[in-house]
Amino acid sequence: MSTAVINVNELWKSYPMGKTRLPVLKGIALRIDAGEYVSIVGSSGSGKSTLLNVLGLLDQFDSGSFSLSGHDVHGLSDRQAAHLRNQYIGFVFQSFHLIGHKSALENVQLPLQYRRMRNRERRDRAIQVLERVGLADRMHHLPSELSGGQKQRVAIARALVTEPSLLLADEPTGALDSVTSSAIMDLMEALVDEGRTLIVVTHELEIAARTHRVVTLKDGVVERDDRSRSLP
Repeated sequence: MSTAVINVNELWKSYPMGKTRLPVLKGIALRIDAGEYVSIVGSSGSGKSTLLNVLGLLDQFDSGSFSLSGHDVHGLSDRQAAHLRNQYIGFVFQSFHLIGHKSALENVQLPLQYRRMRNRERRDRAIQVLERVGLADRMHHLPSELSGGQKQRVAIARALVTEPSLLLADEPTGALDSVTSSAIMDLMEALVDEGRTLIVVTHELEIAARTHRVVTLKDGVVERDDRSRSLP
């Protein structure tokens, strides 16, 4: 039997709106097993990014149950949530979230600082991952000296450097041209082939069609869960 990396049931999330609260996620039920390649799609306001933030322990939820790799995450402190994130999760964002005054190598090393790893070991691992994403020759460049596709590869390397079992990507190709987007998706597919679990939030159906499972949100609920490889 497959191991559940993500298991949520009756997940509710709302945000303050004046004197009331606006519900964004309305009883989400979702199980994602190890090694799955899943896209989450839906129109603006459907709850895609909110769900990803909750799954990535960046935001708390109001009620329901959520386990991450067997860990019940309800009521975790910020410190406990940060520890689980660093242990299990790698993030890739549309806007890259790179630190402008640090080189590609320094950006990739950042997540390892929380692990009390020796400087030489951090550097060696970061170089290895930059080689993995094809950027060994750009490791000493600042983000301003890199193209959009290269910045996203640095972001992917930073997500991979802690060797997470789960990768979460929020519109990872949204700021890229179609050729670069395809290359980034090729890289992500290779990571799935290595056994990682990958969840991609995207508004681009051609990107979603390359994943193995497409979860469609509408008004904060799961409208469809299509396990075929391509959209009809």
